[in-house]
Amino acid sequence: MTVRLYDSKAQAVADFVPLEAGKVGMYVCGPTVQSSPHIGHLRSALVYDLWRRWLTYRGFDVTLVRNVTDIDDKILAASASEGATSEQWWALAYRFELEFTSGYTRLGILSPTYEPRATASIAEMRELIERLIESGHAYPAPDASGDVYFGTGSWPSYGELTRQRPDNMEAASDADPRAKRDPRDFALWKGHKPDEPESAAWPSPWGDGRPGWHIECSAMSRRYLGAAFDIHGGGLDLRFPHHENELAQSTAAGDPFATYWVHNGLVNVNGQKMSKSLGNSIYAAEFLEQARPIVVRYYLGAAHYRSTIDYHDGSLLEAEAALDRIETFLRRAVDRAGGVPTGSVPPTEFADAMDDDLNVPRALAVLHDAVRAGNAELDRGGLAEDIAASVWAMTEVLGFNPLAPEWRTAASAPTERALASLVETLISDRNAARAAKDFATADRIRDELAAAGITVEDGPTGSHWSVT
Repeated sequence: MTVRLYDSKAQAVADFVPLEAGKVGMYVCGPTVQSSPHIGHLRSALVYDLWRRWLTYRGFDVTLVRNVTDIDDKILAASASEGATSEQWWALAYRFELEFTSGYTRLGILSPTYEPRATASIAEMRELIERLIESGHAYPAPDASGDVYFGTGSWPSYGELTRQRPDNMEAASDADPRAKRDPRDFALWKGHKPDEPESAAWPSPWGDGRPGWHIECSAMSRRYLGAAFDIHGGGLDLRFPHHENELAQSTAAGDPFATYWVHNGLVNVNGQKMSKSLGNSIYAAEFLEQARPIVVRYYLGAAHYRSTIDYHDGSLLEAEAALDRIETFLRRAVDRAGGVPTGSVPPTEFADAMDDDLNVPRALAVLHDAVRAGNAELDRGGLAEDIAASVWAMTEVLGFNPLAPEWRTAASAPTERALASLVETLISDRNAARAAKDFATADRIRDELAAAGITVEDGPTGSHWSVT
């Protein structure tokens, strides 16, 4: 067994070799909580949930750190957007943080081992900046503004993550360029400005101020995982400048930093990149109202994590249909066997796919082949116990077992029992009509069920129903 992953820095698939046998340290760039989460945020968090689940299944003790950027230019701007009546920046950040947490929870995304807020690691950021100044890789602005910059020209490896030459890079737009030695230099510390709230400033040797975005993740990953850790993850849009700058400042400070870099693909809407300027952003709350959360999890997790998802009308219906096939088989198998399957592990073909850079599409093909084989076995009058146990194990690893208790709410349980009672009574009446050769009544009942979205399948062992 060897887990392989695509290392964005090496631009190749590599065997995963942890720094410490049996353990994995993974840092994932979490959200900047300036506004409500959209489906791209959900997709990114889900990708690393799948990585964590699979590495855990493979026997690793995984420490997953996913940060919250709760101090940033955009957060301050959002807070100040309504003038004197505006919400305090820290209150706004916390409100949106709760929205992110709600979306993650509804999708069954496991809580990270640690979820640090940037504002709780200011001391570590100042210490890292001081090391960079002492080593000649950072400099305070000469205009006494309190700003401190990373000198990109001082680090020959700058650009190695994205394989860019500095001459071809865009200028850093995160601070006023007047005090920079080079337009590509980026802010490590931002001096407090008169129009900013006093609560958004911390003391430092260079004057009161706040950290730049990039230094936050370097400091937090070091604090919670150490100077060297295994995997750094995040969305593809973070590779430059965020991850490039993280790598440069951490290694320039003498830290080995991440061994592997993993990036997930983005989400498009009807062939277009999702963005506020295009007005096509789909927010998590509204998306989770369009289908059951387990269906949304299936949809966002079914594509290969490095691919771009193109959402269009009907996408969730396709995911619902695929998940319904799995659920119908498991319910049939559980009913036939009189209990849930236990004691199985995912088949070798499934495990091989997951080991191969988390190839979920290939793993799902194995899963659906098993569902088809299991239904055929049930139709022949068999129990399909081994197949059901295998399907159960695969869905558990992927986090969307439709019969698992976490996908049943207190409100849905009585509704499901009532629906089952009504449908099974109608099916019993239909079977009685068929036995009496009253085919008109039997067909009428089947048509009424179909009109209500209930599909009835007749087989050698009886009639089985599902919600379409």
